[in-house]
Amino acid sequence: MTTEIQQLRFDFITYPPVGQTDWKYVQAVAQIRAMEDRLFSRQFFAELANAGDIKELCDILAGTDYPITPAMSDAETDNLLLARKMEVRKLFEQLIGNESIARIFRSGTDFANLRLAIRRLVTEKPIGTDYLPQGTVAPEQFELAFEQEDYSGLPEFLQDDVEAAVLAYYKNKNIRDVDFEIDKAQAEFQLRAAEKTNHPFLVELFRMQIDLTNIRTMMRQKIRGIDERQAFLPGGYLEKSRLVQCLDIGFEALASQFFATPYHHLIESGAIYLQKENSFLKLEACCDEHLLGYLKTTRYISAGIQPIAAYLLLKEHEIKMVRLITAGVKAQIKPEMMLDRIAA
Repeated sequence: MTTEIQQLRFDFITYPPVGQTDWKYVQAVAQIRAMEDRLFSRQFFAELANAGDIKELCDILAGTDYPITPAMSDAETDNLLLARKMEVRKLFEQLIGNESIARIFRSGTDFANLRLAIRRLVTEKPIGTDYLPQGTVAPEQFELAFEQEDYSGLPEFLQDDVEAAVLAYYKNKNIRDVDFEIDKAQAEFQLRAAEKTNHPFLVELFRMQIDLTNIRTMMRQKIRGIDERQAFLPGGYLEKSRLVQCLDIGFEALASQFFATPYHHLIESGAIYLQKENSFLKLEACCDEHLLGYLKTTRYISAGIQPIAAYLLLKEHEIKMVRLITAGVKAQIKPEMMLDRIAA
């Protein structure tokens, strides 16, 4: 008999509070406000998705931050988008003026590089040179550490994770165990570092990201009929017991398990679409929309780190959507399918 779990009480209905105003950031936020107005709307993304071919898409993008041309290769397009991402990250660090906060966001790149390096290490593939820039560790330093198998030059928060991820793989020879270990290490590091800043916006942001990751993990396990409960990340609002129980119930009952949480609607929409289309497109879009909605609540803050961090993530999301739609148009994916994935 399935044990009924106690519904967790949230202190908010849809989004948690973003914290107080900090007037020392008034000039930085004024600069952010001027750039926010140029972020792409859902209507603009829809126009891109409905482009008849790559030439039409490039014509629509002309005059924006993304001057893609039909003659560009996929690699050249990726390099252009990476350059835009590097520009916004550099601006963020200049405006935030806080190394501890900058390091939290920078660490995402470090963990992405760590995942790539360890997957190559345990599968005995060449270490490679295509590590992402703008992490705490420079790509060439990262490459050298793994070539020489000397990790003492890496930051402390990465050193222990190398050994843990490698051991996790060799325990079951399952490459997914590497991902589980690194996802867990990243979530714990970022949430712990956010708590040290004593800024509620950062703490709530990473807790929300943990919840959304766990929801995606739960849905993927259900559709594949597997039980890998070690993949659920600690630190979010959603209890592990709730997520584990969801593995044993039908898709039609999933939404009721989240009725008292802010995630009810996205679970409901994602489950319906998954059953109908056998696709995670809608779930991914709903998770993105939920996070974007929280970021947009920072527009009511006159000054503080919140609008600066929110702009970074909104712009990075815009870059991701441009890449997704460009690839979709090149591959002649139906516009309706792309629109199901778009969040704005």
